Amino acid sequence: MAAPSGGWWAALLLVVALRPAEAVSEPMTVAFDVRPGGVVHSFSQNVGPGDKFTCMFTYASQGGTNEQWQMSLGTSEDHQHFTCTIWRPQGKSYLYFTQFQAEVRGAEIEYAMAYSKAAFERESDVPLKTEEFEVTKTAVSHRPGAFKAELSKLVIVAKAAHSEL
Repeated sequence: MAAPSGGWWAALLLVVALRPAEAVSEPMTVAFDVRPGGVVHSFSQNVGPGDKFTCMFTYASQGGTNEQWQMSLGTSEDHQHFTCTIWRPQGKSYLYFTQFQAEVRGAEIEYAMAYSKAAFERESDVPLKTEEFEVTKTAVSHRPGAFKAELSKLVIVAKAAHSEL
């Protein structure tokens, strides 16, 4: 499920996934601290009517001091798709991540990508190697033994889960 480098690819995929007729709601962006210390931490936000969708970022990291990160969520006008982007606005994180997982609830992942470095000023996103992370229907997470501990951005595009009658 990996894709070529660059934010333009994610934007193009988002446009295709949301179809031209469906507008995207104004994204909601929330700042949070990523804290080192080797302890597992989680941060989550809900979006959509009745908080239909949830994006939860769970991680453990070492080294340095707290870093301010952001989580942005947006939905399509018909509330059938949503995006969750988790990133460090300053580009590269200096923390050593021992694990990470971004999980969605209320939807299934159609596209996900993890980056060791987020775009900042004139620099581009640098994706993780596909062997460093895995994508399931509801989560993108590190692959134990292959993940090289560098993480600065996660992007998820998900479609509303079908409810069985």
